[in-house]
Amino acid sequence: MAKHGKKYAEAIKLIDIAKLYDPEEAIELIKKTATAKFDETVELAVKLGVDPKHADQQVRGAVVLPFGTGKTKRVLVFAKGEKAKEAELAGADFVGAEDIVAKIQGGWTDFDVAVATPDMMALVGRLGKILGPKGLMPNPKVGTVTPDLTRAINEIKAGKIEYRTDKAGNIHAPIGKISFENEKLLKNFQALIDILIKVKPAAAKGQYMRNISVSTTMGPGIRVNPLKAPGKKE
Repeated sequence: MAKHGKKYAEAIKLIDIAKLYDPEEAIELIKKTATAKFDETVELAVKLGVDPKHADQQVRGAVVLPFGTGKTKRVLVFAKGEKAKEAELAGADFVGAEDIVAKIQGGWTDFDVAVATPDMMALVGRLGKILGPKGLMPNPKVGTVTPDLTRAINEIKAGKIEYRTDKAGNIHAPIGKISFENEKLLKNFQALIDILIKVKPAAAKGQYMRNISVSTTMGPGIRVNPLKAPGKKE
């Protein structure tokens, strides 16, 4: 069993582990439990009532957080010709085609998000075994395979995040930094919860949002009442 330090032990004393907090209370409380010397990431974890083994119950997509994540993402774009120029003008950090593919095959993956135009996917497909396990493979479901590179890059730079259920039906995603104002964290929290409700699979049965919690990078989790989550509908 993992051992926690003195600061973690002190932080967890502030939490009533038997209580389900309102979102506003939870956001306020994580400010008190953040003890690290760096600007910790605030993370949202949601347990959904889905069975990801079935394709029609998988939950995956992307959402632009109103106030971003507090981190500037490095964007790689696979494109040629005019589309490559468009990507550069839109602020992509890396742009290329065969040259970038060769570089990645050589072990380079120093970027956070990869975007590709549809015509490049035959080339990019060679990188599936490298980018797939890292969650970096361009995918039309999350808007990273698109002819509209300007929009895709702008959204990513503005704070677009991807969400995806793991094998147990959980979703983990960043919703900002501990230095954010409470209201900004709450708005980001609302944006992710609202989109998860919107994309609820028709095949999902019973209670959809089963558990919600927020935490910081180094802090304990704080449980949020699913019935008080913004936009909650069952």
